[in-house]
Amino acid sequence: MEDEDLRLAPRTKAAELLAWAEAEGREPVAEGPLRAVLALLELGEGRMHDGWPELTSAAVEHLLYERLYLYVQPEPEQDPLAYGAAVRLLIDHRRAAKRLNAKRQERLHAEAEWQGEVAAGLLRRADLVTWPRLYTLLLRAAGVDTADREAVRTWLEGFRELPEEERSAAFAALEADGVLDPVDDGGWEAGGRMLAVGMATDGARRLLEQGLMRRSYRNLAELTALGRPMPEELAGDFGAFEEAAALAALELAGSWTVPGLPELLVTEFPELAPEPGPAEIETYLAGLEAADGDVPADDHVPADGDAPADGNEWADGDERAPE
Repeated sequence: MEDEDLRLAPRTKAAELLAWAEAEGREPVAEGPLRAVLALLELGEGRMHDGWPELTSAAVEHLLYERLYLYVQPEPEQDPLAYGAAVRLLIDHRRAAKRLNAKRQERLHAEAEWQGEVAAGLLRRADLVTWPRLYTLLLRAAGVDTADREAVRTWLEGFRELPEEERSAAFAALEADGVLDPVDDGGWEAGGRMLAVGMATDGARRLLEQGLMRRSYRNLAELTALGRPMPEELAGDFGAFEEAAALAALELAGSWTVPGLPELLVTEFPELAPEPGPAEIETYLAGLEAADGDVPADDHVPADGDAPADGNEWADGDERAPE
């Protein structure tokens, strides 16, 4: 998978943007968050122009509100507001390049500022972590040298030997120690949290793989237009291309957490980072439905449009009030 035309891994223009910011006397933005922002925007469904993301309200919201917390785990000393700052720097750069007018620049700036604050909060929520993010926090808490892949593997091997209840206690300790903000969802002892983290991890990785392949297809369309042959990997069996995309997604996720960690969790330690299949999900949902069925039959819960059970009038503005 050496063909340059495939270009699976994003080659962001972070260095160029940082150089522009310095030349303009702008307040510096951390390089790590900037690279993550540019890569995730490029791998989204938005348009690109000359190697730069075309910014819209939808693209900014999608990045900061829906994608960022799936992938990045900020360094301990890093301000999580840096991701919003990176988006605002990009907005100003695109305005300087005449890709945005002043009105759109102002609107996007305001959106990126408040959504950047929202994103910083989402990055701290215990129920929104993925397995790579969670184990990144555990490795740091244990003082492991995360730049040493063998040290990471050794720690994972030791963690695997712990009883399941001790592993759950280690997850919960991140909340008790203030590393993550707790939420009222039953915690790590309840099956729902583990299931949600596994589902989010699986979905995040697949989204990344699809984004990488979609990015390559855009580049390959140019080859077709020029009448050039397809790369060998795409000339027949797509298996090699799909495998390369899966590996590239794991490597990219590692660049936002701990290098090599996502791949280790998938290939060597899947029992530490379970990703539920359809049967497990159906079993869990069936259990929830059974629990909901335990509500006494005479406890009437008003449906939308029903009058309040206590006979009181509907409050002004209540959307459930009948017209």
